[in-house]
Amino acid sequence: MNSDLRHTRNIGIMAHIDAGKTTTSERILYYTGRTHRIGEVDSGNATMDWMVQEQERGITITSAATTTFWKHRDQIYKINLIDTPGHVDFTVEVERSLRVLDGAVAVFCAVGGVEPQSETVWRQANKYNVPRIAFVNKMDRPGADFLGVVQQMEEKLGAHPVPVQIPIGAEENFSGLIDLIEMNAIIFEDGDDPLQNYAIKPIPDFMKEEADEWRMKLVEACAEMDDSILERYLEDHESIDSEELIKVLRRETVEGVIVPVFCGAAFKNKGIQRLLNGVVAFLPSPVDVGAVKGHDPRDEKEVLRNPDPDEPFAALAFKIATDSYMGRLVFMRIYSGTLSAGETVLNVRTGKRERINRLFQMHANKQNPIETVYAGDICAGVGFKDLKTGDTLCAIHKPVVLESMEFPEPVIWIAIEPKTQADIDRLSMALAKLAEEDPTFRVKSDPDSGQTVISGMGELHLEILIDRLKREFNVECNQGRPQVAYKEVITSSYTYRELFRKQTGGKGKFADITVEFMPADDGVPGLTFVNEIRGGNVPREFIPSIEKGFREAMTNGPLAGFPLDSLKVILKDGSYHPVDSDSLSFEIAARQAFRNAAGKCRPVLLEPVMNAEVVTPEEYVGDVVGDFNRRRGKVEGMESKAGARVIKAKVPLAENFGYVTVLRTLTSGRATSTMEFSHFEEVPAELAKKIIEVTTGKIL
Repeated sequence: MNSDLRHTRNIGIMAHIDAGKTTTSERILYYTGRTHRIGEVDSGNATMDWMVQEQERGITITSAATTTFWKHRDQIYKINLIDTPGHVDFTVEVERSLRVLDGAVAVFCAVGGVEPQSETVWRQANKYNVPRIAFVNKMDRPGADFLGVVQQMEEKLGAHPVPVQIPIGAEENFSGLIDLIEMNAIIFEDGDDPLQNYAIKPIPDFMKEEADEWRMKLVEACAEMDDSILERYLEDHESIDSEELIKVLRRETVEGVIVPVFCGAAFKNKGIQRLLNGVVAFLPSPVDVGAVKGHDPRDEKEVLRNPDPDEPFAALAFKIATDSYMGRLVFMRIYSGTLSAGETVLNVRTGKRERINRLFQMHANKQNPIETVYAGDICAGVGFKDLKTGDTLCAIHKPVVLESMEFPEPVIWIAIEPKTQADIDRLSMALAKLAEEDPTFRVKSDPDSGQTVISGMGELHLEILIDRLKREFNVECNQGRPQVAYKEVITSSYTYRELFRKQTGGKGKFADITVEFMPADDGVPGLTFVNEIRGGNVPREFIPSIEKGFREAMTNGPLAGFPLDSLKVILKDGSYHPVDSDSLSFEIAARQAFRNAAGKCRPVLLEPVMNAEVVTPEEYVGDVVGDFNRRRGKVEGMESKAGARVIKAKVPLAENFGYVTVLRTLTSGRATSTMEFSHFEEVPAELAKKIIEVTTGKIL
């Protein structure tokens, strides 16, 4: 085993928008010596927010990767860091980053606490079993409440937070931290050197009682998880030293049982060094995470790949970016083996070999060439011909397929067209590149109107992409109004026989199938196809073609041509002709059966419904709730937070375009809102009728 791997940390910074992720990342880069000046989000010069759109808006859009080093207890640790976006429209960046990371730092605002997107990223981290530590930021802000945030983590996230620090003071009086493990005080000092901005001192007298209380809680939490500490705790709890506590805390953090909680104020450079100590002390190395599971594509048997340079090579491509000089950059997490520039590897999805011309260590948008990468590394490569996000790369003679990623479906679309005829070709090339980078961005051509339709996760998502078309690819577009990505679903069963027969002088076409259409089982998306034919009435080789026919037909629903969300089809009977039947005949028969029968299964229209959360001063609550009611929204609850009211509601996306502007007007610019996709719901009958009329041009 490569001992260096034990000193590697692959971590991500995740949080709600404006909690201070990028500010924290910038301080980490500064204190580890990776940068020599501190970049600021507000000034538009943050290293990790390198895109023009990020600098203009002061938000993170794309996840940026970098590698840095930190010395802790005379040991140098390598930290591969990914800064992820907080805005819900770019949630795909968080999803794919968490898939390849070993640990994460969850940043919470000391005033806002656990916010909607905090919950989303937490669920994503749960899905991939990513161990976390928490950093309560902005302790110097009015309304900061460290213990309130810890409580919210318990209540809203179902986490088991264990504070390893408590703040000395809060708001403008925030002057230091108490380290509950070492039982000393870290007092912040304003000196000329921001690198040495604190002093370790004894705990102040006025904090001793509180510090003892929280130290006791820390020891109790460790005693609950470790029998040897429990015994010592019952005998003499003061004999338990810091090394023992760190050992237990690390083990339970790596297993995902607890979340150590730190605090500070990143903007004021307070608490970052201690957070870095926490990253290397508690978050796992690739060795701690252990072998990655995959399967052999040849026989579907489970395969394990250990984080060892001597194992066969295996890596996951988790992101594709287009660089104006390098072309296609593919970001990879190396799980096992080694890879050198110029080597050829196997892309399991395509079954083709890919040559990697050059390898780079990334620093935001800058590339540092490297010759070889090892198990546990995160790097970027160029030279790939046919690669998609989520593809597994592996040794040619030792194939393995690693678990890929799931991406949410787009909920909004707009029609675009280039302003000049000369831009038509450039537009299609640019859209293809952007769709390659972003799996939640879809492009299709409307066959009826000839329009190019783009779809994504929200208004901001599409706005950024159109801006990128203009700046990066010099393509200006006219765009239509945003439209909702509706879906259709059937609500009743219907049995139908389709006989497809075509004679053309020579060999004809013949297919005969009897199928039952029914709603899919709860929670099962896409097509569920069941073959109940026994006895060879339809030869086995034609069955996949029938399934393919239904799968393709689902993209065009019976009501208004929106895709079907889910469907169950049971193939009950059929017949064939020994000469005229072929795969294409049965595929066409399936499509025709769908076209003729789906309309008889009581189809309904579904629309995306959003989780909305509005934070507003008390005096505007009535106006905000009244506005939600006008938008067909359902208010689900209200709570008080930091002197304001938090209103939670579910609102159809169709009623929500331009909501931010309306909210500003209603509340004189004092309220803020966040939205994220919740679920699809049936559209009320009268409204569905209007939508179908507008979409199809037919009056019902």
